[in-house]
Amino acid sequence: MTTVAVLGLGAMGLPMATCLTKTADVRAFDVSAERVKLAVDAGVKGCVSPAEACAGADVVVVGVRDGHQLEDALFGADGASGAMKAGSVLILTSTVGAEGAQSAAGRLAEHKVLFVDAPVSGGALRAAKGDLLIMVSGTDEALAKADAVLHTLGSTVVVAGKQVGDGQKMKTVNQLLAGIHTAAANEALALAHALGLELEPLIEVLNQGAAASFMFADRGPRIAQQLHGEQPPLRSRVDVINKDMGIVTALARSVGVATPVAAAAGQLYLEAMAHGLAASDDSVVATILAS
Repeated sequence: MTTVAVLGLGAMGLPMATCLTKTADVRAFDVSAERVKLAVDAGVKGCVSPAEACAGADVVVVGVRDGHQLEDALFGADGASGAMKAGSVLILTSTVGAEGAQSAAGRLAEHKVLFVDAPVSGGALRAAKGDLLIMVSGTDEALAKADAVLHTLGSTVVVAGKQVGDGQKMKTVNQLLAGIHTAAANEALALAHALGLELEPLIEVLNQGAAASFMFADRGPRIAQQLHGEQPPLRSRVDVINKDMGIVTALARSVGVATPVAAAAGQLYLEAMAHGLAASDDSVVATILAS
């Protein structure tokens, strides 16, 4: 069987690692021992460092939160770069921006490691089922070596381009819409709550009409829980969507495109960060609007 290492066992990394056990021998590392234990319980071999996980691996899947974690996982103490074998391929599923992906790819090329830029979309539940949308870019050789793993993780694998960074650019456009839709869902349900409407039937109704979106269907029930003073499951952290919207506005600025709606949505996530809610589910934004 193909040996796959997974670095990062967060909301997306853990279900991806679990999904891959169906077709591969999977090893994994995370800075959280609790997350590693969950992976081990699902049939993954736990490792104590990125280097241990990646030694001898054919494919390395990286699902970290941001560029800083990517740097640590690949190039920090006991990082993956020194342990990966020549000719292996790294698949970056994280959203770190085009420049971050290109920098990592260049440094790994010095170790003769191939690189596939492959940010994902779809959420944790779809990750567990191998039903993700994956936006990939890289050389033909890299994509060929990564193909089996990509199609295990994703039901839709779209080639964004031949250059590392093209996948990140496509994902950035995706995140512009996702961030706006999430902010709009929070805003709409905060208004409905203030109006005294019953949220659960309202969500069901809106999901049947023109106002429906994937993000509203996904976030709506959790937003309702937040507004009822309940604690929903953590699936999409505030600091992650805040990071993504920062990438959106920076990339748009670099090419001279105004994104005022995205900027307004981003301010809501910044406000949540200022309230100390970085590690909370992004459905918490509604509670700030409703206060």
